[in-house]
Amino acid sequence: MATGSTAERLVSDELWELIEPLIPPPRRRRRRDGRTGRPRVADRAVLAGIVFVLTTGIGWNDLPGELGCGSGTTCWRRLRDWQRAGVWDQLHRAVLDRLGQAGVLDWSRAAVDSVSVRAKRRGEATGPSPTDRGKRGSKYHVLCDRNGLPLHALVTGANTHDSRMLEELLDTNPGVREQRGRPGRPRRRPVKLHADKGYDYPRCRRYLHERGIGVRIARRGIEDSQRLGRVRWVVERTMAWLLSFRRLALRYERSRTSIEAMLRLACALICLRRLSQPA
Repeated sequence: MATGSTAERLVSDELWELIEPLIPPPRRRRRRDGRTGRPRVADRAVLAGIVFVLTTGIGWNDLPGELGCGSGTTCWRRLRDWQRAGVWDQLHRAVLDRLGQAGVLDWSRAAVDSVSVRAKRRGEATGPSPTDRGKRGSKYHVLCDRNGLPLHALVTGANTHDSRMLEELLDTNPGVREQRGRPGRPRRRPVKLHADKGYDYPRCRRYLHERGIGVRIARRGIEDSQRLGRVRWVVERTMAWLLSFRRLALRYERSRTSIEAMLRLACALICLRRLSQPA
């Protein structure tokens, strides 16, 4: 088990309270000789190891044993298994639901943007980056509210154009329940959406109009991007928050499952910081 100081610093009681009910029970495995093998490392300890890797960018095999989080392989497998079980998505939704119920989320304006990172080991959801001399990389596409809190995020190859992901980013957004115990669909659409010139295409404007979302996209060759930036700077700050998690700033994960899990967890942790702040 991770030491008390390590567990408390990396996995707060509030975070553990949210994620513990989401973690599926372990499967009991028994060998032919009747033995059950080594004792299973506690989930909270493993979560501390995952957060440590995400935050510091250290390799899985370099995870210090003195942290008491189990081996790097154990943490990586638990990250993968929980991603397949939908734990990280559910955790992000749970934090957003609490923010929505507290009236913290601001849907009056939302912003979309993306950031490219180099993929050192190539892998799934990578592509030649047009901004990095064709080196393999990935792109994080993010939708955030007026305050810059990440509502949804996707991973693609670095050669994927921003405008191609706008519809999927909004259509796959599970939404937020703003009133506890009240029936109704989760809120998924902002009143107005801000975006840079990379989204200035008729199909993007048409898509937003059809869904009743106000359009505020900088026009190529007409508008100065600095004017829009007075509102859209929040999503740039969101990108900086995401890249402060060093395991995201330089991608080493080869599988799409692992990098998506890291991205979802980072979004949840960013939102949890806001939830922990006094009103």
